[in-house]
Amino acid sequence: CRLLLEPGDTVVLDDPCYFNFQALLRAHRARIVSVPYTPNGPDLARFEQVLAEHRPRLYITNSALHNPTGATLAPPVAHRLLTLAAEHGLLIVEDDIFADFESTPAPRLAAFDGLSRVVSIGSFSKTLSAAIRCGYVAARPEWIDALVDLKLATSFGNAQIGANVVHRLLVDGTYRRHLDSLRAQLADAMGETIRRLARAGLGIWTEPRGGLFVWAELPDGLDAARVARHALDHDVVLAPGDVFSASHCATSFMRFNVSRCKGPAVFDALARAMDAARAAERSGRTLADER
Repeated sequence: CRLLLEPGDTVVLDDPCYFNFQALLRAHRARIVSVPYTPNGPDLARFEQVLAEHRPRLYITNSALHNPTGATLAPPVAHRLLTLAAEHGLLIVEDDIFADFESTPAPRLAAFDGLSRVVSIGSFSKTLSAAIRCGYVAARPEWIDALVDLKLATSFGNAQIGANVVHRLLVDGTYRRHLDSLRAQLADAMGETIRRLARAGLGIWTEPRGGLFVWAELPDGLDAARVARHALDHDVVLAPGDVFSASHCATSFMRFNVSRCKGPAVFDALARAMDAARAAERSGRTLADER
């Protein structure tokens, strides 16, 4: 953001999207415009309209294993996105932090584009440890040079120990073996989470190709924020949809992290929270009354 944006620039985000994108952009005083996200990628008609009306500088997205929906960008949508980006002078940041969770990689905007106007970023914090702050950037050579200068100016270096650990794991094959095991565990957790959510009456928005997240709609038009509030009474933290939606249009949706859904505890708490939310709605109590 520091390299590509000036205060007041407009940035396009998916709706829903990773909530920290919104916080980061507000900290940089950027203007946010959101585009509805579908199981195949952003709504292209709305995307084109936003480009024409708002002339954004940047689009930030997860093209594979999208956070929070788990969706993966379809190749025809990717080609159209890049055509529109070229026509309107739009730059794209492709946050590929979940790339290694895929057993069969999906096409990437950066690959289709040849790094002309796409910056691809990734990290090992999801696959190894959040404590390892090590990632990578693929972009035009002149942008890489500028990013290195910016990195040195703002942090005087990098986390060398973490980088050395990652390098060793990559070159000796440990990382690849770890990923094989991790993907298998997540695939089992994904299947079990989807089955349990369906039995609880939730609608699965799309079945992800892999990764961590399931995006699901609560039954009976229940308010996800209300359900999440009641789940806290059972010491279970749930992620209501509007946290991820700049337009607050995901009121009845929730994101579930399958790695945190092992065993019955989350689903038992979810069932009790939905029952409590239904009772509160029947009594006419508002969410504010319950706080």
